[in-house]
Amino acid sequence: MTTVADAVAALDAAYPPALAESWDAVGLVCGDPAEEVTGILVCVDPTESTVDEAIELGAQLIVAHHPLLLRGVHGVPADTPKGSLVHRMVRAGVALFCAHTNADAADPGVSDALAEAIGLTVTGPLNPNVDGTTGIGRIGTLDKPEPFAVFVERVARALPATEGGVRAAGDTNRRVQTVAVSGGAGDSYLSAAAAAGVDAYVTADLRHHPASEHLAAGGPALVDVAHWASEWPWCEQAAGILRAGLGGTVSVTVSTIRTDPWTAQSAGAPTRTGRFTG
Repeated sequence: MTTVADAVAALDAAYPPALAESWDAVGLVCGDPAEEVTGILVCVDPTESTVDEAIELGAQLIVAHHPLLLRGVHGVPADTPKGSLVHRMVRAGVALFCAHTNADAADPGVSDALAEAIGLTVTGPLNPNVDGTTGIGRIGTLDKPEPFAVFVERVARALPATEGGVRAAGDTNRRVQTVAVSGGAGDSYLSAAAAAGVDAYVTADLRHHPASEHLAAGGPALVDVAHWASEWPWCEQAAGILRAGLGGTVSVTVSTIRTDPWTAQSAGAPTRTGRFTG
């Protein structure tokens, strides 16, 4: 019999909890380690839709990247959004496990999956830990250089579509071969990408001022994708770890539900002149 504890052991071996940031909340959120597991759902976000999916699949465990209860809580009443999810999972016999910044820093981890999706050969971490192999972000290379405009389309094709799409900043003719990537919010690593001397940096949740100042200082071109899309490739990585670690005894499904929160955008055409008309 394969149990929740068996799945947790396989995940902890791949994504050691010690790699998590001090502020993070990783590990088993709810569920009985001794319960049998025959089905697992892997997703980025533990939301109402992914809990629905797990229950419909008959899964006994959800493995999510983002924590459900990141900040300290004093209760999980069922009349709150997160409390309602906890109660639904407990009643349905569904456990929840989260691997967040430990999965970001692991080797391989979230950014390795992003780099692989884009077609990069990873050469090392962007922001390495003292061991030199783990750490946030990855640096990689393309087989041959290509114009930045072509590279942006490569990124867009590699990741699941979202309403926000893919944004880019930089000279569209710039040749790109060395690339830094960081799954999730990555503007705190802009300086690391600049110091690495890469041609482009792919991440999510870039803000106006840090991006503008980075480009003004001559930093690498920027590709800004949806947070969810940048981390979704990790789901198949985690699913592979579970399939191998549990000897194929459990059905492991990767969720294809888009949990990116943005659901619409204006159809207005972008200006390419640097000016607008009012």
